[in-house]
Amino acid sequence: QVQLVESGGGLVQAGGSLRLSCAASGRTFSNYAMAWFRQAPGKEREFVAGISWRYSTSYADSVKGRFTISRDNAKKMLLLQMSGLKLEDTAVYYCGADIRPMPGNDPALYNYWGQGTQVTVSA
Repeated sequence: QVQLVESGGGLVQAGGSLRLSCAASGRTFSNYAMAWFRQAPGKEREFVAGISWRYSTSYADSVKGRFTISRDNAKKMLLLQMSGLKLEDTAVYYCGADIRPMPGNDPALYNYWGQGTQVTVSA
């Protein structure tokens, strides 16, 4: 009952910034945890950042201090502000939704996914 659509990806130089958005729609939404994951070619999908609908946040060590996850309840929008981008951040970024109220770092826990948006960081 939840649909997710990511946007905002693109090409950016190392050290630059991007803001990703995930538009959510559907019913029975208020108790869902949300998270950003990313997947590079040949690698497994990895947790980036998560947020509960009570605004509790968590981050992977690799992005802590550089990325900020937030949400806009009125617009049902999940955001990821990325700064100080590194070559290693290049990946397809996915928005995920979990029926649990708190986010987890295992992608198997998430019930719904967006189509992904490509982020490419160049030297």
